[in-house]
Amino acid sequence: MISTSKRGIAFLSTFPPRACGIATYTTDLIKAISSKFQGSYHLIPIPIEESKSYNDYDSALLGILDMTDPLSFDAIFENIQLYKHIDLICIEHEFGLFSAQEAKFRSFLSELYEAQIAVVITFHTVLPSPEKILFDQVSAIADYCSQIIVMTQSSAEILINAYQISPNKITVIAHGTHLAPATDKRAILERYNLLDKKILSTFGLLGPSKSIETTLYALPAIIEQNSNVMFLILGQTHPTLLLREGETYRNQLQEIIDHQGISDHVRFVNEFLPIEALLDFLSITDIYLFTSKDPFQAVSGTFSYALSSGCPIVSTPIPHVREVLKEDMGTMIDFEASDQLADAVSQILDDAPRLKKIRHVNLQKMVKTSWQNVAIAHVNLFELLIDDKRETIYSIPPLNLDHIFRMSAERAFTQFADISMPDVASGYALDDNARALIAILHHYKLYESLEDLDLIQKFLNFIDYCMQDDGTFLNYVDSYGNFTIQNEQENLEDANGRAIWALGEVAGLANLLPEQIVELARVLLNRASKHALVYYSTRSMAFTIKGLSFMKGEKYKAIIEVLANRLVAMFEYESTADWQWYESYMTYGNSVIPEALLAAYESTANNRYRDIAYQSFDFLLSRIIVNDEIHVISNKGWAQRDQPRAESKGGEQPIDVAYTIIALDRFYRHTKDEHYRRTIRIAFEWFLGRNHLQQIVYNPVTGGCFDGLEERAININQGAESTISYLLARLKMEAYLPENIG
Repeated sequence: MISTSKRGIAFLSTFPPRACGIATYTTDLIKAISSKFQGSYHLIPIPIEESKSYNDYDSALLGILDMTDPLSFDAIFENIQLYKHIDLICIEHEFGLFSAQEAKFRSFLSELYEAQIAVVITFHTVLPSPEKILFDQVSAIADYCSQIIVMTQSSAEILINAYQISPNKITVIAHGTHLAPATDKRAILERYNLLDKKILSTFGLLGPSKSIETTLYALPAIIEQNSNVMFLILGQTHPTLLLREGETYRNQLQEIIDHQGISDHVRFVNEFLPIEALLDFLSITDIYLFTSKDPFQAVSGTFSYALSSGCPIVSTPIPHVREVLKEDMGTMIDFEASDQLADAVSQILDDAPRLKKIRHVNLQKMVKTSWQNVAIAHVNLFELLIDDKRETIYSIPPLNLDHIFRMSAERAFTQFADISMPDVASGYALDDNARALIAILHHYKLYESLEDLDLIQKFLNFIDYCMQDDGTFLNYVDSYGNFTIQNEQENLEDANGRAIWALGEVAGLANLLPEQIVELARVLLNRASKHALVYYSTRSMAFTIKGLSFMKGEKYKAIIEVLANRLVAMFEYESTADWQWYESYMTYGNSVIPEALLAAYESTANNRYRDIAYQSFDFLLSRIIVNDEIHVISNKGWAQRDQPRAESKGGEQPIDVAYTIIALDRFYRHTKDEHYRRTIRIAFEWFLGRNHLQQIVYNPVTGGCFDGLEERAININQGAESTISYLLARLKMEAYLPENIG
């Protein structure tokens, strides 16, 4: 039997309030793992300090590692053994952290190894061409740990080639980054009194290795071409440097600013910025400048954060940058090359289309490094090292309707998005507004929010707007409210069926909704139902059955029976012993067909509908549930009868996963079969990272859902179909949360 008790993972690292990049990194990692896998892990910090005057740590359950006290390692080891619930220790390693007690640190690792406690070491610095002492240090660390994490492939290659460490012991996990929030750039510029400025920025703990002067010497040439440039220097002086030298380096920078006469174009923000403020500054940054002069700096979190915010980058060529920064993401310059920096910045600022394109490319490429995805990668590694295999439980994100409201324009729900912002020019679709209406109806059923009623009325009015005099619907409306030529070029049967489904859902909530809303839906449904039998699209018939199943009366029951009989006839004609389906192929939205037949059974009590519904749905599940993951039929290659099942190659759409969850919910409620209930969770976790890329599809920061899962990447636009599909699926999950299971 699989145990679901929490595993204990300890993290030996620096932690806030200590101002340190590794402290920030580890805190973000722990928060991400906790948020993604709340029910699976007990995460225990072991703070590293350098003096007896400790910072205030609330949760140092196993004690604080005092690097001035050699006996502190022994105390930590004893506490780990006494606690007895530690499955693994993750050590964030930087040579400077342990240099004062290097021998004791290795002895500590040896004790953990002898006690058979799994250890994962993350090397934040990997130095090439090591001398013998460094080689021996790293080799000893590698011998005692179970796995080494590095953040770049170049660091992995140095460990393999220069330190002779086995590739099997090395895992590359990129430095985590924060998903870019949907922000109002103009409002942020106004808040910081930067409106109409072109923003250059750099951030991090200040010190000479940052070589901020490289930018300061370049600024006069940049200002000559762009007089409204402002350079933001974000961050306080490194605490160690501050203790040793005070503000000497910052004062040197100020002297250069004064001598260059550029004080009106430079602003210091002398703070260790909280992440929200940092992301605000990065969201308004036109070009991010990374000017480190340390050629051996293995990785830079500041560089990663800027990229993941979409900033075009001008950077010196440290190994991390050489590996990641391609020509379509920014420009590399030589170390301390102010003239090259000036040219690169001016070229980008003077090319608005290029700047916009770079921003989109960087956001697309860096989403895989989000802290959510980094947490998944760490957990996958931890699971390989922990012997007692237990089921990892993904946390269900809280409901977040921010993107729903963002996409809801005055007229209707916007069709597409440019990343997380509505693409108003794309117009509106009946399809999307019908789905949005259904989703908000389900939300209103649970929470009876007054804001929901406004959206329900808006989406219903749009369906009314799309209905023609003959009772059929058009689908596409431009941003000005005009029906587009696309309506003449496409088959609109499925859109008409979805509209009927949505109208039926309104009627089904007659006991909760205002009378005028229900009455309008009934009038529209009555007019639309007169044409219900002229459509022969499989999914259109299924949507129509679902909508009419909410209605009472022989007229609607008769339509349901005709449509259900058509689906039965299709199944009997197409199915074989090895192909239990309604067509000779499977395309999109497959789950809605057997679900509709089950709905027809519930309306008519015809056992044949029920039997075929279960037969076909179980066959579908056998095709799309593989090794406890859902792999819906790809739009890159539909499933064909008499052909072997194709491996997933991308092209998986959120709508297919959502329809599967909706169907599983109906089948579970009908049978109470635990297999369906367990599969609901498996299917929903596709949005959270249980998929072939091991990456999130739902964006918890914006509340939107990425548009698709491709072979090697996520489509990061968060349009109507995907976002509404996620919400439909998430609302179904409410009934399956532990606190709601009775």
